[in-house]
Amino acid sequence: MIRGSRSATAGTLALVLLAACDLPLPVPGLGAPEIIRIHSTPPPGSPPGACWGREATPAVIETVTEQILLQPAQVRSDGTVEAPAVYKTETRQRIVKERRELWFRTPCPPELTFDFVASLQRALAARGLYRGQVNGVMDRATRHAVRRYQAPLGLDSGILSLAGARKLGLAVVDPKRVDAPEAPGQP
Repeated sequence: MIRGSRSATAGTLALVLLAACDLPLPVPGLGAPEIIRIHSTPPPGSPPGACWGREATPAVIETVTEQILLQPAQVRSDGTVEAPAVYKTETRQRIVKERRELWFRTPCPPELTFDFVASLQRALAARGLYRGQVNGVMDRATRHAVRRYQAPLGLDSGILSLAGARKLGLAVVDPKRVDAPEAPGQP
């Protein structure tokens, strides 16, 4: 009994310690940890040498349950039911909205310096999207603010896109990569 109690206490302590860390854990309202990961491997058909973010939206599936009449009720002329109707329950699923995966260019991790992130936090704070401390750390509060900034622009992600960084005035256009698209298939 004591051993189980110690084990439970150790497990609880481990969870508390993990919660105190700023690891890429699921953030309520932000989706899976994948949403804060930058991919150095480009998506198929894209130019190499750039970093990419990925926004994956799951499919929406609807379950429909119907009662299908197999045999109508047998009713006498005086209104009494001789045999009740026979129904079959049929359940099916259909995809209401297809799964969507969007790849977009991002500043690479070496570019996400203390000064860059602090400038990002100040730019988001100036727009009323970031209320945290300007600490130069890409923490949860910063990712939440990035997501609030990019969502109206059509990108619901906590990863800062290169286009978003440029729009904030934080990233310059590389003249060698002017013709490189922001995302595969974009002009």
